Amino acid sequence: MGPLLLVLLLALLLFGAGFALKALWWIAVIVLVVWLLGFVVRPTTGGRRGRWYRW
Repeated sequence: MGPLLLVLLLALLLFGAGFALKALWWIAVIVLVVWLLGFVVRPTTGGRRGRWYRW
């Protein structure tokens, strides 16, 4: 019974880690798209061209 519970716990742990890593990949892609849009969308402020974000 012990090894069966250990395998079940390991499967649940790996499933949770896979879901978290997939979610982190999607967040990284969204941040990359926003960062690239910062180079495309550049409003002119005070005659100087700058990024629309402040970092």
